[in-house]
Amino acid sequence: MTLHKKTTSRLLVLLLLLCAAPKALLAQLEQVSPESEGFSSEALARIDTMLRHYTDDDHRVAGVAALVARHGKIVYYTAAGYNDIAAHKLLKKDDIFRIASQTKAVTGVAVMILYNEGKILLDDPISKYIPEFTHPRVLSSFNEKDSSYTTEPAAREITIRDLLTHTSGISYPVIGSKEARAIYAKAGIPVGFEPRHIRLADKMKILGKLPLMHQPGAAFTYGLSIDVLGYLVEVVSGMPFNDFLRKRIFEPLGMKDTYFYLPLEKQSRLAKVYKTNYTGGKKETVEDDAKDSAGINVIYPLIKDGSYFSGGAGLCSTAHDYAAMLQMLENGGSYNGHRLLSPSTVRLMTSNQIGDLGPGGGPDKFGLTMEVVTEKGSAQFPWNPGTYTWGGFWGSTFWADPKAGIVAQIWTQHPGPDCSEMINKFKVMVYSAMEK
Repeated sequence: MTLHKKTTSRLLVLLLLLCAAPKALLAQLEQVSPESEGFSSEALARIDTMLRHYTDDDHRVAGVAALVARHGKIVYYTAAGYNDIAAHKLLKKDDIFRIASQTKAVTGVAVMILYNEGKILLDDPISKYIPEFTHPRVLSSFNEKDSSYTTEPAAREITIRDLLTHTSGISYPVIGSKEARAIYAKAGIPVGFEPRHIRLADKMKILGKLPLMHQPGAAFTYGLSIDVLGYLVEVVSGMPFNDFLRKRIFEPLGMKDTYFYLPLEKQSRLAKVYKTNYTGGKKETVEDDAKDSAGINVIYPLIKDGSYFSGGAGLCSTAHDYAAMLQMLENGGSYNGHRLLSPSTVRLMTSNQIGDLGPGGGPDKFGLTMEVVTEKGSAQFPWNPGTYTWGGFWGSTFWADPKAGIVAQIWTQHPGPDCSEMINKFKVMVYSAMEK
């Protein structure tokens, strides 16, 4: 066969493969008419009105970005309100948000890439990779006066699965139990929004020697488990956590605006954090450039040469960037011509992994870093059983509904009851706009 014929044959094979491949695997998310994916434009326009009701009248929510995609096509993508109220700077769709605990699902993908490649097993003890977690101990008694405590041996080692499901017994600083808050503060364990030039590895090694709040696998306790997994990725991959995310997730998925610490040229796009004060029955929306209402630092993404890559809370992103990762999961692990995970690995991530336990005492369960909606949970909102979802500390929420083919997000930087009400209305109205 001549060289020309060989080249022609190879091109024909490549063309056939491209034609046979799912469109969502080959193409990035693009905007289409709502009707082409079974949505009513008129009904979606009602969401615009609802969002403006919260943002434009008395700034009950400072600003909001929202995105809905179906079958890999964007049918709704908007922004309302302000990035900066005092400067009269309107929020744009591509503005950057602190996504806080939505970082956890990204870390989950990183861990499952290593699992996919046979480098770890879910039931491996974490001490196999981070020796400081060997022979964990469980809190037995606690003295509030001086934060001293006693412990007892844990019944077993903490596994990677325990960490992915928040059943390890590790709690949170600042927002965890009073015992955990005191013990972690005394040991200098950060919550994850970090402006200081400190390292994840150093803090996770200290955490490994501190007591668990309960026996591994005995309860669901939201905490720093996913931060530990960020350090696990560093140990197993041999590269800094932020570099692993960049090379293995962000670049393949085309996530160009997702960072722990923002480059100088993108810092002007970071939406400001707001809080609502309630005084004398009057609501006042105020900006806080240093601390939010819980006393948590908000300026960390602007730190030059930041060094704390928190697997549980540290990322900033845009709605479009994050949608690419969600669409990859919806596609069974592939997007933009790149396969990050196998379909079976995605199935594990989005299956109930905690048995009869439950996050927050509600009807839903938990997969690997994400809540999974049950039959009972699907009676609360129009989403289907099997939907996976989570949110962030400053008022962001995502969900992906495999049965409906939906990926959706609504993001703010203004947490509180008004924000929660707006998000719940958004969930209802998205499904109400579906005609088929």
